[in-house]
Order: sequence, then C-alpha cells, then structure tokens
Amino acid sequence: MTENVTHQPPKPGPEHHLLDIFMGKWINEGHTIATADTPEVSILTSDVYEWMPGGFFVLHTAYGRVGNVDGGGTEIIGYDAASKQYRSYFFDSQGHISLHELTVHGDIWKWRGEQTRCTAVFTNDGKTQTAHHERLDGDGNWVPAMEVTLTKVQ
Repeated sequence: MTENVTHQPPKPGPEHHLLDIFMGKWINEGHTIATADTPEVSILTSDVYEWMPGGFFVLHTAYGRVGNVDGGGTEIIGYDAASKQYRSYFFDSQGHISLHELTVHGDIWKWRGEQTRCTAVFTNDGKTQTAHHERLDGDGNWVPAMEVTLTKVQ
C-alpha cells in the first residue's frame, strides 16, 4: 500500500505580517544633523519596500540624494524564528554593509547596529514614518545623525 503524502510549503506567520506596514513606495525627505566639522545637508530619496518571493523577507531599495551626493542602497529585512528577532542587512552604494537587529512595539520600530541606530514611528494610518537616526561618535556616545520623514505615495 502506498501512502499519499502532500507536503505543504511553509507559510509566513504573524511575525512576518507585522512587516506589512513597510510595504509600498515612499518619498523620504529630511536632513542630516550638522556637526562641528560638517554642515547640515538635505536628504531626498525614493524608497520601495516589497515582499520577496515566498513572503518571508522584505526587499527595500532606496535611491536619492544626500546633499549633492547621489546614492542608495538595498536592505533585506526578515524574521529569524530561531532567535525570535528581526534582522536587517543593508548594502549601500559606497560599498558598506551593516547588520541591524529590529524591535517593534506597536507603531514604533527600532533598528540597532554596531555604529548606527534608528527609531521610526508610524502615524497617519501607517502612511507616514518619522525616523530619528543616530550614530556613534568618536567617544562612543550616540549622537543625532539625521531626521527624515517618509510619506507613502503608493
């Protein structure tokens, strides 16, 4: 007698569905924070968040300008069931790679890496994202790096 076994592919769980808030096309506007050595410059980017095949990982691409420098990057966000943590891998147009752990509490998402961190607050039914970025200074202190607002346009 043969047994008919149907294997069901894995399906994204509730942890993955929390990432739905990012999905769509966004315009990102803001500025860097001036330091004693560098002036404030404006930031204008286009950010797109979309599900990768299977619905387990988010692909985030960003293109735009910081001051007079064109650039961008690609981020992959996912949930690691083994550690029960969200992780982000960011690859920028200057050849840098950074890894961040993400936490979520309601409408607030936080990224934390070795040198940078960010707190993003979603408002306006998830159509506005206000993000405060920080970086480590030479003395090991977290200092403001940039302030941006992302507006969902689609």
